[in-house]
Amino acid sequence: MEISLLMQCVFEFIGTFILILLGCGVVACVSLKKSKGEGAGWIVVTLAWGLAVTAGVWIAGPFTGAHLNPAVSVSLAAVGKFPWTSVVPYICAQVLGAAFGAFIVWIFYKDHFDATDNATAKLGVFATIPAIENKGRNLFSEIIGTFLLVLVILFLGDKSNCAEVGLGSIGAIPVGLLVVVIGLALGGTTGYAINPARDLGPRIAHWLMPIKGKGTSHWDYSWVPVAGPIIGGLLAALLYWAVISAIA
Repeated sequence: MEISLLMQCVFEFIGTFILILLGCGVVACVSLKKSKGEGAGWIVVTLAWGLAVTAGVWIAGPFTGAHLNPAVSVSLAAVGKFPWTSVVPYICAQVLGAAFGAFIVWIFYKDHFDATDNATAKLGVFATIPAIENKGRNLFSEIIGTFLLVLVILFLGDKSNCAEVGLGSIGAIPVGLLVVVIGLALGGTTGYAINPARDLGPRIAHWLMPIKGKGTSHWDYSWVPVAGPIIGGLLAALLYWAVISAIA
């Protein structure tokens, strides 16, 4: 189906909004005081994030391939499977969708935000926070996690498997499972943003919104979950291009 760039961006906005509403929503559920899910743990978080990606792909997949992630858009453009002229509009839509999703999470859980004294827990609903802050190693973690994400997407979305490339091209369920296994295996260090929009949009929302006792938005760390996924995605694109070129 051929649709305008504007409508493609609308679907990227909606898909990313759904992704963040459910993804940040589960973090609020397990982290905030007096929530019925408080303390449910990492398995619940990673499973819900995978299902959140699945839901976003169901929305945007038929219309955009469901990038929902600037690292995916940049990587696809780097291997010639997506026009560079559409990259910036897609990224803007993704970041805005993520910020709006985070805003709705705050409205939804406002009573629980008010009941929570821990500013770090509140920020953690919106943005990723490393378990041990070591920015070099944290950057490496985000690079490797996104490298795996994009590499699998590129190979599964290759024309030998399906006609179009993007999260939606390989099916919602496989993408969701991929996100789950990355979180379970590699998410323990940084909370696995593996998506600049997933961290930047909600962090902006945290910074702007009048959240009671919210503390700092930790902008000093914010470059890690933006730069890491972009680097990891481009490295995956480079490997994909080299392998495909070698067998062409």
